[in-house]
Amino acid sequence: MATAPQTVLVTGATGYVGGRLVPCLLREGYRVRCFVRDADRLHAQPWHDRVEVVTGDALKPETLPGVFDDVDAAYYLIHSLGGGSEFAERDRRAATNIREAAESAGVQRLIYLGGIRPKGTRLSDHLKSRMETGDVLRDGSIPVTEFRAAVIVGSGSLSFELIRYLTERVPVLICPKWVQTPTQPIAIRDVLQYLMAALEQPESAGRVIEIGGSDVLTYGDMFQRYADVRGLNRPIVNVPFLTPGLSSHWVGLVTPISNQIARPLIEGLDNEVTVDNPEEARELFPDVDPISYEAAVRLALQRYASNDIPTVWNSAVSSHPRGRLVDVSLETTQGLIKETRQVQVQADAEQAFAVIESLGGQTGWLFGDVLWQLRGYLDQLMGGIGYRRGRRHPTTLRAGDTVDFWRVEDIDRPNLLRLRAEMTMPGRAWMQYEVEPDDNGTAVVTQANFFEPRGLWGTLYWYMLSLPHSLLFSGMLNALRDRIEQEAQSKRSDYTAVSA
Repeated sequence: MATAPQTVLVTGATGYVGGRLVPCLLREGYRVRCFVRDADRLHAQPWHDRVEVVTGDALKPETLPGVFDDVDAAYYLIHSLGGGSEFAERDRRAATNIREAAESAGVQRLIYLGGIRPKGTRLSDHLKSRMETGDVLRDGSIPVTEFRAAVIVGSGSLSFELIRYLTERVPVLICPKWVQTPTQPIAIRDVLQYLMAALEQPESAGRVIEIGGSDVLTYGDMFQRYADVRGLNRPIVNVPFLTPGLSSHWVGLVTPISNQIARPLIEGLDNEVTVDNPEEARELFPDVDPISYEAAVRLALQRYASNDIPTVWNSAVSSHPRGRLVDVSLETTQGLIKETRQVQVQADAEQAFAVIESLGGQTGWLFGDVLWQLRGYLDQLMGGIGYRRGRRHPTTLRAGDTVDFWRVEDIDRPNLLRLRAEMTMPGRAWMQYEVEPDDNGTAVVTQANFFEPRGLWGTLYWYMLSLPHSLLFSGMLNALRDRIEQEAQSKRSDYTAVSA
């Protein structure tokens, strides 16, 4: 516990690690400032009213003055998940801008979470970027504590989702040679303990510290131990000719992780990534006792079972495979195409909105799910995110959540849900549901679809799909009305039975 409250800034506070670190800092009495591009993204967090929020963009240095004023230490948790030279260049620019702004404000410490350097000679673009980011942060006057971790195991983490979905969905795991690569997975709870402990350990300043769990395992071992915990029989068949490209396409079909995200991840799996000097972390942080991989899996599965998942790997906007920094919002413009449909439902507004909020994921879209899945597969072939087939929580949403290939842009219970499309298309699209209560206890549900075409091809795209869109969205709204009324009738029947 800090002897006096320090002001700590967290970049990447809407991301997987940052969103879990903030409440840990608050519990220990730190004053927390969150640096985000969109302040609305934090409103649904239970701790949002206990932090100071500053907005800006790490790629735009003109937005950074004042962000680090009176900050004692800052966590650098910004990372692009896309592939290729563009994302690496963005990472370098962002790290440079943050380092210079922090130096100007007199920040005393920077704490960064990167990746373990592989034992082989070849670095994937993904891991190379993680190394370069640390180098850029250290190329200044502020002491940097850089933690390097391999696979992070936790509910909703990217690596764990890869293991979970492949093991759950595929009865025989057909795997390339990288399944025999040793690695040292670490639980997200242990990562958070290290990040927290660094604030109170001055000797960690200016150090690069590799951290890992108590087990060194191959990916095959991790698949098998996950299967054992779940009581599944999952034989592994090694297929040496599966390239990273073919493997990533297979992952994209079976899991919610697009092939564009999976490829840079898989390219880094064919070299051993284990901790070289485990004694260093133990000496600096004796109170952190990393748990086993199996214990981490069990904790993660408990989270899933209780639907208590605070963050997921695609929480951050940078989870888009092309690394697009999508910060647009719906605005009424001259070129915006709007299409609306409306139905009256025999249910109140709260009942109607509860069903709307549960759409996507395991619930599906109630009509045309096969068409949505087909659209997702086509999107992957075009280099898009594909059909993520998932959501953080089965019944509740918050701003910034992903729902299949949509992202929640705005939610105002029980009146409004606006989803922004993240699929590849020649323009920008939104789907919006509004619920208005009637005087007689019923409600009116309005479904609105917005499209802002980009050039002539965007306009042609909209009108070419006008008929199938009309059939699809009309069918969705009618099916939604039926589901809302079924749920409302079921609740009325339950109430009648209890009253009797």
